[in-house]
Amino acid sequence: QVQLVESGGGLVQPGGSLRLSCAASGNIFSINDMGWYRQAPGQQREWVAGITSGGHTNYLDSVKGRFTISRDNAKNTVYLQMNSLKPEDTAVYYCNADVIHISRSRTSYWGQGTQVTVSS
Repeated sequence: QVQLVESGGGLVQPGGSLRLSCAASGNIFSINDMGWYRQAPGQQREWVAGITSGGHTNYLDSVKGRFTISRDNAKNTVYLQMNSLKPEDTAVYYCNADVIHISRSRTSYWGQGTQVTVSS
């Protein structure tokens, strides 16, 4: 079993910044892709950013130039630096990890979610 623990959400004014963290622990041999998703009230969950084990990144168009995803493979942790936040970024943010277990089986895991609210 693997646990993903998120932290770093909160309330911030428009134009402000937040940094989310997501640490994976448990039965982990390695982690392939890691990513961040978000879900606003009444909306479906949407992909925000992804990063491969080699560090290649991709972003939702609306966050390009404002958000930066990174990872520390030694700590099995993924980060999301969010700058120039807008009210429309308000959502619950979830991390996702594609985990290879010690047995070499593969499972996708989700964090519990962390609330990000952008408001004046």
